Amino acid sequence: MPQLHVAVGVILRKQQVLLALRSSKQHQGGKWEFPGGKIEPGETVAAALKRELQEELAITVTQAEPFMLLQHTYPERQVTLDIWLVTAFSGTPAGLEGQPLQWVNIADLADIQFPDANQPIVTKLQQDIGLLV
Repeated sequence: MPQLHVAVGVILRKQQVLLALRSSKQHQGGKWEFPGGKIEPGETVAAALKRELQEELAITVTQAEPFMLLQHTYPERQVTLDIWLVTAFSGTPAGLEGQPLQWVNIADLADIQFPDANQPIVTKLQQDIGLLV
């Protein structure tokens, strides 16, 4: 079974988080996700996170910290999500790969359709909401 190690950015702005819509051609397509991407061989998670967010969103991460580590098994692949809170960045987020973006209130995340692997992130964000701002 294929295994993917992914750097994920939970990009915070006050009580909001930035989400990107997965392309319908992608695994779990048509669902909203926390932006990020695959970690290349020999690359640190922090370096992968900065690279992916620059490539996908045109932002430069200036402050980030580890948030949680998740493993999830889908029928066709296993993913390890290395999730970081991005608390400061420069630039204005834009969907450089054509993906729609939206800022969503953390309190409203339960109303959004996420890939199954993202559900624990939503739960932890909502539990920690008072601590994050």
